[in-house]
Amino acid sequence: MPRPDTLQLGALLHGSGGHIAGWRYPGAHAAGELDFPFTARLAKTLEDGGFSAIFIADVVAVWGHQLDSLHRTARADFFEPFTLLSALSSVTDRIGLVATATTSYNEPYTVARKLASLDHLSHGRAGWNVVTSVVPLEAANFGRDAHYGHEERYVRAAEFVDVVEGLWDSYADDAVIRDKTSGIYFDRAGRRALDHDGAHFKVAGPLNIARPPQGWPVIFQAGASETGRAFAARYGEVIFTAPRTLLDARDYRTALDAQIRASGRDPGDVRVWPLLSPIVADTDAEAQEALATLGSLVHEDVLRRIVQDNFGDEDFSDLDLDEPLPDFGADTDRSQSRRAGILALAREEGLTLRQLGVRFAAANAVAGSPATIADRLVDWHASGAVDGFNVSFPYLPQTADRFVGEVLPLLAERGVFRPPAPGTLREQLGLPRPARTAVPA
Repeated sequence: MPRPDTLQLGALLHGSGGHIAGWRYPGAHAAGELDFPFTARLAKTLEDGGFSAIFIADVVAVWGHQLDSLHRTARADFFEPFTLLSALSSVTDRIGLVATATTSYNEPYTVARKLASLDHLSHGRAGWNVVTSVVPLEAANFGRDAHYGHEERYVRAAEFVDVVEGLWDSYADDAVIRDKTSGIYFDRAGRRALDHDGAHFKVAGPLNIARPPQGWPVIFQAGASETGRAFAARYGEVIFTAPRTLLDARDYRTALDAQIRASGRDPGDVRVWPLLSPIVADTDAEAQEALATLGSLVHEDVLRRIVQDNFGDEDFSDLDLDEPLPDFGADTDRSQSRRAGILALAREEGLTLRQLGVRFAAANAVAGSPATIADRLVDWHASGAVDGFNVSFPYLPQTADRFVGEVLPLLAERGVFRPPAPGTLREQLGLPRPARTAVPA
């Protein structure tokens, strides 16, 4: 299948903004995390502007337990994704609704049912961001003494997704006929059990809801480690990435395409969306000032914690913020790619822990005038390395309003962006509708 010829855009929707100090920025809506009318207005702004999807990140725990830093962030206060997206389905018409659901601390039947329900509620606009959980605190909320190891998480995730996709195929597309004359609600021949018995899950099925309008909700994934990329190549249909440079993005796309082919899939059936955090101002200088203001609003305790939490498995409490990061090893049971990226950045540029924290808090930020930001997106699109962007607005609503109102018209003028036509999320993204899987022999 050919790749899209114009940029596709998804929004990583945080209540008050994606930057950890975004809630403190002058004019930002600090109470946005649990303000549904505010979130609904943002969703409509993005939908009317031509975004293809909104995406809700999630962890099934408070993000951190160190109150010295946690009480200075909005990271302990957020909606459950399916509840929020179900509500948003009633106030939007076209935009895709992508929920994060972990394969580590859920059951396949529950996730399959929730996503099928969301797809029916939204008339085919549901997506699933598959994660394996990188926050060890989640384990204690589900009766476990320790978090799953890195490799074990992905083995479990592969079986989990296989089961969910099998459950979505419990009914043929035309099995639920609701024929009042004959008194037949569904055709027995079009319904089947799953009878899965694997290493991690035993699920009889069938699912207790008709096949989703899209066949399967769209699978989103963000695998970046070697194991994660292999998983993304096998299952992902929209891949979130966080390259530091355009060269990194090209290299990732080349390697991913090879892995997709090795998995027996067509690279044209996969979209790649790197993260983008735009700060739009009248001039480049004003945008850089806004970025610097954001950095100044991150408390020292939060700076230390944001690096430590993403780095994993180390204690940074005694480290001097104005000294370079010590020479730690790369092994971790948390996100290996994230740790490696932090180490590489710190070593290449000789950053202090403070500088690293400020930089990490503003990862993938692009600060500039509307024309500067449009130029950046045009260049990346022309490279062929990306199909679109996963946009995280640093503070809200200002950055979203200005991006939609000032950057998107420039991209449209340059012929690299147009709002998607109405349809299911799959149709908007140009992705094929999965055929129902065959019954195993």
